This record gives sequence, structure tokens and C-alpha cells, in this order.
Amino acid sequence: MYDTVIENIGQLILPADGPIKGKAMNELEVKENMAIAIKGEEIAWIGTHEESKKLKTTTRVDALEKTVSPGLVDPHTHLVFGGSREGELALKQAGVPYLEILKQGGGILSTVKATREESEETLFLKARKNLEKIASYGVTTIEAKSGYGLERESELKQLHVVKRLNDEGALDIVSTFLGPHAIPPEYKGNADAFLDTMIRLLPEISEQQLADFTDIFCETGVFTIEQSRRFMKASQELGFQTKIHADEIDPLGGTELAVEMDSVSADHLVAASREGITGLAKGRTIPVLLPGTTFYLGKERYADARGMMDAGAAVALATDFNPGSCVTYNLQMIMSLAALKMRMTPEEIWNSVTVNAAHAIGKGDEAGRLKVGWKADIVLWDVPNYQYIAYHYAANHAQMVWKNGTKIWERSDARVFPVPQTEQEH
Repeated sequence: MYDTVIENIGQLILPADGPIKGKAMNELEVKENMAIAIKGEEIAWIGTHEESKKLKTTTRVDALEKTVSPGLVDPHTHLVFGGSREGELALKQAGVPYLEILKQGGGILSTVKATREESEETLFLKARKNLEKIASYGVTTIEAKSGYGLERESELKQLHVVKRLNDEGALDIVSTFLGPHAIPPEYKGNADAFLDTMIRLLPEISEQQLADFTDIFCETGVFTIEQSRRFMKASQELGFQTKIHADEIDPLGGTELAVEMDSVSADHLVAASREGITGLAKGRTIPVLLPGTTFYLGKERYADARGMMDAGAAVALATDFNPGSCVTYNLQMIMSLAALKMRMTPEEIWNSVTVNAAHAIGKGDEAGRLKVGWKADIVLWDVPNYQYIAYHYAANHAQMVWKNGTKIWERSDARVFPVPQTEQEH
């Protein structure tokens, strides 16, 4: 006896084992007229719609010949933060430079101030609401970074919020310590001293098991290659796997550093050099690309996803959900931007938000695929085929979302218009 059988599936998306690299990213198994059965928290059976009619189950869900996929994976978010920064949008539209916004008390330092001032409980409730909205877009596993405290108490506060949310179990959350996200005002002109304080936090974070990864913002005006290497080495010595915000604006060599340090991922990479891209293809580091950030900031240059895949790398996509440079929960919108701005195919896009995204956060053996014995993280999409989501941008096409076998979200059936008489009769 199964708990749930999802039958009459028009298209079932079945990403292969990963990480999927290079030209293979353009390959995606899609089976028609399928069904999938859930027992407990796991996928217990996958077969044809005709075969599913013989199965005994508590609940049957008619997919109405629509599309079903693994739960999406968002491998780069800044889930926990205080305040909001909508007032900056008008300043940006008026052409006020970011450094001037910083001088006026805005920018990342505004978020740092709000995060320091808000209680853990306030941050927890806000982050939980964010998480619910993220799940409604078909995401069942995410990564969440700290980085808006920039001092011991507030960084730990953010990490405790992530741990509490993960313990609730609504979604799987991979935690990343991003203490060196910016240089706080009290350490202006003394980045090395601030970095030392973040390194001294690592043993405490490790002992309390508050993070799976560490991350650092390697960029002009923030942390150099040498400083980033020092932080990454200290992290790895304590057993952390590393990530890096790299080459977002200037080609400093952060991509090459990620490969050198065998980091799990290197994120942003808009300005990655040809040498860096070649290195990604040879190593295990997965480039996590964030086209929503480029779009929101009004930039013209996007990360070279096409060049990375042509070189043989395994690309992943993420929202970069945060209050300053990419204010969206919608990973489906990122899929559209990947098609429109980075010329990625539907097959490449699906691999980038499922199996490869899972590998980019160390979850490649349990997320991003539909496989008997794996967690039943499943999305029923209100679309006729797998190409449709990237094509129809900025909408939410998720109809039902299951996490660990439990349906955690379903789109409301409320209607704007009255039901026509002819429809009522049927």
C-alpha cells in the first residue's frame, strides 16, 4: 500500500546522476504517460500510467497530463536578514552611485545595522515567511548564508535561525557562514584585522555545528585573493568545505582560486577569465550563476554560461535572494533569464536547477533527482511540457509541492471569475 500515487503525468523529468558537465548538460531524460508512488518520505515506485492503475494507495493525484519534476534546488540565498531596502530603488534609478548610497546609510551596511538590531525571534519569523514563499515556487532544498552581522553575536544569531528552520524540516537547508561578506565600519581600512575576527569564529561555529560551508566575498574593495585564500585554508583545516563569491565585477582570479582550493562552488563569475573557466572544466568546483542579480542591477554583461559548458564545466543556477541586489524568491524567473540572457537550453536549465544545484551544496546524493529510495521531493507543474517554464517568464507555474513525501504547498483553486453555467453542468 502506497501513501500517494501521482498518475497521468504528461511528462516526467528525470535528470541523470551528476554533476552533469559540458555537452552532457544538453541531455535530459523526459518520459511521457508516467506515474510515481510515494511511501513514507521516499519515492517507492516509478512506472507508466497504465501500470499505476494496479497500485493500491491511500491517495491518488491526477496530474492531468501535466509535468512533474524533482523539487528544485536553490544553491545560493541570503535567507536571514533584517530590514528592507526599497527606498534605495529610487536612488538607483536617479543614478546615485552605490558608494554614495553607502555614505547615506544605505547599501549592505543598512542591512547589517537592521540585522544586528533585530532579535533572533524576529529574524526567525521573517526568514520562515521567506522560506514558505520560496517553497511555493517549487523549491525543496536551499542553501542559506549568514553575512549580515559582520561580528560574532549577529553572525551566530543568523546561523542559529538557519539551524532552527532546518530542524523544523519544512525544507532542507544547507548552512553557510559568510562572515567576511563586507568590511564593517568599525574595521574600515583594516580588513586583515576583521578577517582575523571571522577566522577566530570558525572553531565555535564548527563545535556548534552551525554551518556546512564557509564563503567569502573576493572582490575589489572587499577581500583580496590572498585574504580569501587565508580564510579558505583556515576553514578547510577545521573541516569546512568552502565556497567563494568570485569575479562578480573584476577578474581578480577568484575563479582560479576556487579551483586551486577545490571549493565546492564558485558563485557569480560574471567577470571570470578564460583561464578560470578552463580550470572549472578540469576541477570539481561548480560555477553557480546568478542572472537575477545582473538583471536587477541593470547590468548588460551576464556570466558566460555558454562558454563554461562548452569548456566542459557543470553549471548551476540560483536566485541569490537578498534584500539589496536580487529581491526575488522565484527560481522559475531565473530559469527564464538563463534562457533569455545566457542562451541556455531548456535541458541545460533543468539540469542546472536540479542535479547540478544539489551537487553545488553537497546534496548530490539526496536531492535534485527522482529515484526510487530517494526523498520524495516532487513538484507538479501546471504546464504542458518541460520547455514551458523558461518560455513563460515571471509566473509561478507550481501547482503542488511535496517535501519528504508530504504535500507542503498547493495552489489555491480560488477563481477570479464566476464559473460559467456550462462548466457547472459538467
